Amino acid sequence: MTSTDVANETEDSGPSGYAAARLRLLTEGARSGPPRRSALSALTDDWLTGLFDPAAEGLRGVSLVAVGGYGRGELSPRSDLDLLLLHDGHDDKAVAALADRLWYPVWDLGLALDHSVRTPAEARKTAGDDLKVHLGLLDARHLAGDLGLTAALRTTILADWRNQAPKRLPELQELCAERAERQGELQYLLEPDLKEARGGLRDATALRAVAASWLADAPREGLADARRRLLDVRDALHLTTGRATDRLALQEQDQVAAELGLLDADTLLRQVYEAARLVSYASDVTWREVGRVLRARSVRPRLRAMLGGGKPAPERSPLAEGVVEQDGEVVLARAARPERDPVLPLRAAAAAAQSGLPLSLHAVRRLAATVRPLPTPWPAEAREQLVTLLGSGRPTVEVWEALEAEGLITRLLPDWERVRCRPQRNAVHVWTVDRHLIETAVRASSFTRRVHRPDLLLVAALLHDIGKGWPGDHSVAGEIIAKDVAVRVGFDHADAAVLATLVRHHLLLIETATRRDLDDPATVRAVAEAVGTQSTLELLHALTEADALATGPAAWSAWRGSLVADLVKRVSAVLSGDPLEDPEAAAPTAEQERLALEAFRTGGPVLALRAQTEAPAEVPDAASGSVSGSVSGGQEPLGVELLIAVPDQAGVLPAVAGVLAVHRLTVRTAELRSLSLPDGVDGSVLLLDWRVAAEYGSLPQAARLRADLVRALDGSLDIAARLAERDAAYPRRRGVVAPPPRVTVAPAASRSATVIEVRAQDAPGLLFRIGRGLEEAGVRVRSAHAGTLGSNAVDAFYVTAAEGGPLPGEEAVSVARGLEELLRG
Repeated sequence: MTSTDVANETEDSGPSGYAAARLRLLTEGARSGPPRRSALSALTDDWLTGLFDPAAEGLRGVSLVAVGGYGRGELSPRSDLDLLLLHDGHDDKAVAALADRLWYPVWDLGLALDHSVRTPAEARKTAGDDLKVHLGLLDARHLAGDLGLTAALRTTILADWRNQAPKRLPELQELCAERAERQGELQYLLEPDLKEARGGLRDATALRAVAASWLADAPREGLADARRRLLDVRDALHLTTGRATDRLALQEQDQVAAELGLLDADTLLRQVYEAARLVSYASDVTWREVGRVLRARSVRPRLRAMLGGGKPAPERSPLAEGVVEQDGEVVLARAARPERDPVLPLRAAAAAAQSGLPLSLHAVRRLAATVRPLPTPWPAEAREQLVTLLGSGRPTVEVWEALEAEGLITRLLPDWERVRCRPQRNAVHVWTVDRHLIETAVRASSFTRRVHRPDLLLVAALLHDIGKGWPGDHSVAGEIIAKDVAVRVGFDHADAAVLATLVRHHLLLIETATRRDLDDPATVRAVAEAVGTQSTLELLHALTEADALATGPAAWSAWRGSLVADLVKRVSAVLSGDPLEDPEAAAPTAEQERLALEAFRTGGPVLALRAQTEAPAEVPDAASGSVSGSVSGGQEPLGVELLIAVPDQAGVLPAVAGVLAVHRLTVRTAELRSLSLPDGVDGSVLLLDWRVAAEYGSLPQAARLRADLVRALDGSLDIAARLAERDAAYPRRRGVVAPPPRVTVAPAASRSATVIEVRAQDAPGLLFRIGRGLEEAGVRVRSAHAGTLGSNAVDAFYVTAAEGGPLPGEEAVSVARGLEELLRG
């Protein structure tokens, strides 16, 4: 049946003819989706026109207007008919009679009707008072009667919308936010409301309204297809239920999937989630742009007055190499070259998450279009930037979604595709698989102070359910995938094995603690055998809690936490062995011995600074300035290695760390130890073996570093003042609320020293503050082992009393407590 045939049947048969034609249109299998919605709208147009024309004969200044979804020509099988009877106000009685002759036939057929009768002035006033009415009138479409009357109203309504956009759009944004709070996010709900939930059809309509304002526009790529998919699902839902419902209930999903020709309900939900995710992301970008434009409009007149009419250049603040902040977003620096810098997407993402800022749409799309793939295995910087991103807390979610929207996540981690938008048919889970993994990383970021390897914790959180995209036990499948991913991103085989163990046994602690007899030694031994080491147990404990908290409110409680903690304590007792060996016993290399002798002979510091990919540089004699090596002009993808030998004296650690902070060098790893000189030479030298990288820009010359280090050691360079002055001039954005620092005394870690462990958020000058705090506490740092894992500083300091030997118990605790208070201040 063609549209013409339907129209003819409608004209011949009146309401009953329309009903029959409508039924045939909705039940014929050959037409669905947009063609059927358009045909249903056209059929309804013809029927209503057939009612209007004879009833309005001789009546002037009247028109029938479709608004809302019907105005857009998007009638679903059970959609309301949104109609406005517009009149010029000359004959109210005749208009009322006309309305009756229009509305009653609609009601007689059992169709839902949303109707109003207004003059143009009344319609305009109502739109001004009621945002929802204004939105509906933006889609006004003429059906019958006085075309000029309808056109004039459309022009007026649209002009009002554009003129009032600075006021109306914030109201619309607030309306969308309130609706999202009530209805939840469509992309995660097991029984979503296709229309009202965030990312649903209401939000798609709101984006059309924003575009109509000419103030901002939504990202168009894929948006029309996402909207069409949601409308198709709603059509199928109406047809299978026979009701005007927008809620995709569990019991209806198999039938709806069959109506759409899909494999099963999971496939249906995944398509719905993908569409909703695209609409949600487009909404985020659009509302951010609206805010930016409105802020610029409010500031621009004042700036122009101050600058004499000139247009101010946007302020750009550097965040990382190739990454800057501009106008509240993270964008690429003008000198950035994504095609030459495969780490740039992760570096930009980590900088955005750490700053609590969104990645600009333009930056993400440029990265997706031009960046080349990372080599396998990933370079160290890429792995560190991934860990930094995962450890950034709540801001990680928005940044991850931006990368995923442009396909960058699946290019970085191809295994992600199988869990992306995958539903979880479990009442305990509140997220899809992929969002649950990110939520687990967010939760784990607050536990990074509890573990020695926060990088392994965060990556395990990201991967622990990665096997749910494969058949069989997801823990078994995930173990294989996790090991492969770990090696691909650059972890060594030992770390990859730990990650595989964590993924394989991520449910072990909670299941054992809640289902087994913990007083049975065999139970505890079985867990100990599966876990293997104390460090893995520590990671598994944190992962278990993060996983449960990210699952939903029903998955974790104080009772469950106490059971797991009890199990961990018992397993730890089984795994406990000899204390850690003192790590300073490693023999020095030949180059380190040469540096040490040179420092002892000259009485001053000797530096060797080189890219890690280069061969060791030769150490020149004292006449050359006691500076070994130089930094090549090319890029150092793994940072540079900095070797420093200094005659044993107080204040070396804060001096070196402070000088590096002044020069904006980020410390990735740091080792400090006392080195005894060869036989026949009476004395000792402190050897520092550090890996550093420029925060942004190029590396300083080694000679400048040595000169400043000499001044820091003799007290003529006030490092604290220099850092404070710089921080005051260029305050760092506080984007992420990091967990507070934690300083503890490691029990029985060394027989000859007290080991003080520090877990803190990495920041410029952190190691300087720690070193100065230990110096002020009157202890001697015999060796130090510092590392940065993502954004987490993981440091251990072997300290002794001034006369040598470990600190007494109470003094050690006091030193740790004082250092923690210093870092929290």
